[in-house]
Amino acid sequence: MTDVHPGNCWAFKGSYGYLVIGLSMKIVPTAFSLDHTPKSLSPTGNISSVPRDFNVYGLDDEQQEEGQLLGQFVYEDDGDALQTFLVSEEVTRAFQIIEMRVLSNWGHPEYTCVYRFRVHGKLVEHYELLTICHSCTGKKRNGHS
Repeated sequence: MTDVHPGNCWAFKGSYGYLVIGLSMKIVPTAFSLDHTPKSLSPTGNISSVPRDFNVYGLDDEQQEEGQLLGQFVYEDDGDALQTFLVSEEVTRAFQIIEMRVLSNWGHPEYTCVYRFRVHGKLVEHYELLTICHSCTGKKRNGHS
């Protein structure tokens, strides 16, 4: 289990920032999870440094300015410490690079903390096989084979 104790995070100055993740294999993203310290473990009783509004993009390479939007999400500060968000945009291809762009936090004036961000998806080989199987039934339809 990843350490989500207060202070053991990737912190950046202010409430806007981004992180880029290189995955070991291409996947078709299906969901993302964001983990933060539970309020019960916070010395102040609040988690104002947690990302609030964030977008996730699929990138073709690390230098790409604007990737394919995979979703716009809100981490609920009164929700569970681990929150999962389903991809909300149509995904037409696989990605090996994912960008999480934090647009705001829950009010901390100095910094934002990301404890754990996870990407969930289907391996590209499995996805391509499913696509082929769904489009090829072997039966004729409307005069086409």
